[in-house]
Amino acid sequence: MTEILFYHLQRQPLEKVLPSLVEKSLERGWQAAIQAVSEERLQALDDGLWTYTDESFLPHGTDRDTDAARQPVVLTLRETNPNGASIRFLVEGAELPEDAESYQRICILFDGTDTDALLHAREQWRGAKAAGHAIAYWQQDEGGRWTKKA
Repeated sequence: MTEILFYHLQRQPLEKVLPSLVEKSLERGWQAAIQAVSEERLQALDDGLWTYTDESFLPHGTDRDTDAARQPVVLTLRETNPNGASIRFLVEGAELPEDAESYQRICILFDGTDTDALLHAREQWRGAKAAGHAIAYWQQDEGGRWTKKA
């Protein structure tokens, strides 16, 4: 059974939240895949992972790279798992992959200030629950810390 975590972004944008979640995944020894739905978002994430902090960067590539299978983090627009990732991050409304059960964890990050994104996340919650996945809902508090709500 795959653990599916929903992250309701309210205080910080995706570009601030995603790198820290990916870092924690790499610390666990997990390969990661990040799926977006638009080329523009994919490019912005690609650029952002190189420059999100002056002290470090996250080594990564895209599924178009010839060495994608060797990358610890791969950005993609498709449902494939090009690097054998244990964790998958879904952003921008990306759908749960058909092989969701092949991941240890899937994280769905959505903008809580966007009504359409919020409604889509609720649909994904119902679908994940109906499929029997272990699900949890995390929301940012006033200080930007994550609080488990469900």
